[in-house]
Amino acid sequence: MSLVLSPEERAIAAGRDGAGMAMRIVAESARLLGAPRLIPIASTHIDGALYHGDSGTLFAEKLVEGGAKVAVRSTLNVGALDLMGCSHIRLEEPQRGMARRMMEAYRKLGCEQSWTCAPYQAGHRPALGSDVAWGESNAVVFCNSVLGARTNRYGDFLDIACAITARAPDYGLHRTENRRARLIFDVSRLSPSFLASEIAWPVLGSLYGREVGNAIAVVTGVTDHPGEDALKAFGAAAASSGAVGLFHIAGVTPEAPDVEAILAGPEPEAVIRVTPAMVATARAGLSTAAATKTIDAVAIGSPHLSHAEFDNLERLIAGRWLAVPIYACTGRHALALLEQDGQRKRLEASGVVIVADTCVVVTPIMPDLAGGVLMTNSGKFAHYAPGNTGYAVLYASLADCVESAVLGKPVFTDIAA
Repeated sequence: MSLVLSPEERAIAAGRDGAGMAMRIVAESARLLGAPRLIPIASTHIDGALYHGDSGTLFAEKLVEGGAKVAVRSTLNVGALDLMGCSHIRLEEPQRGMARRMMEAYRKLGCEQSWTCAPYQAGHRPALGSDVAWGESNAVVFCNSVLGARTNRYGDFLDIACAITARAPDYGLHRTENRRARLIFDVSRLSPSFLASEIAWPVLGSLYGREVGNAIAVVTGVTDHPGEDALKAFGAAAASSGAVGLFHIAGVTPEAPDVEAILAGPEPEAVIRVTPAMVATARAGLSTAAATKTIDAVAIGSPHLSHAEFDNLERLIAGRWLAVPIYACTGRHALALLEQDGQRKRLEASGVVIVADTCVVVTPIMPDLAGGVLMTNSGKFAHYAPGNTGYAVLYASLADCVESAVLGKPVFTDIAA
């Protein structure tokens, strides 16, 4: 099937300006993907503004020089710098300067200075059934699954090209037939107390990603809505351990009022029956540190912490001094709320290091410690931190992370699956 562009799209692609370059990128991507046409989109979330090398900065500046501007609402994922000045970034020159130039170029392109991996908690919530082009794996999963908007996993630089053209290739999860579940992921054998706990959802997400891969599954056996932050944690972990772009939870997510409504056929291709033993293995797999009597840091906020999560953090700390720092990553949308009633000052007085606009896994913030041990309640941090920071990881609940930070040594409270 060959790609057919409209006369308007062909005219834009023929231009030598930034918009023309963007349209050529989108059109060529659509051809490679086998899409028959381009479709209009309502918004984008841009992952490509995180500095990974000079070429990304030069590409963005080339678009700016060509007069390009985003044509739809476009929020920005985390950058490499904390522009709010909350934390110290150890990025040296010339990389630091190139990262700043990159962030500035995306501002000039008309993108919102959101700098968060959780734009859906910063007011960017596309309507059910709307087509968008989002980057950043957890944002893509949340957008598709919890909001019911439609996006593929748009990679760096294709995302900004879609934003400038207000077009995306018509393929993959934009199409209804590709959004239907073929597998069942049944958690009914797990205890209600475990499913109601905060620790459950990153673990289940990690297991889901490994078991499902890039297929679409519907989770069954969830009797109560786990809450938005739990779904955020589940999707982030699933997208880290597998190529997950969409999940359904029967009776919870909008496209799955029940199992029958979302299955692609009368029967699933397979049923994955999750057992407590499977959960225990998945939970153990999130930790990479050997037996240790001390920890060097705690990192939370991947995806970025919501204001509700900060409230819970403050309640657990209860004014105590932390023996090791808790790095709490968030967006400026949550930071603004923290500053309204002095919550930021109270947390920092206890030893919390608030990180805004970025996170500790994508840019150097934590001390460079050979053999350092990091504790986290984030399935995504657990997946990426060993390779990106050099720290070994211990996975635990937020309550255990706080107690461990207070005592300076690992504390684990068992919650049976």
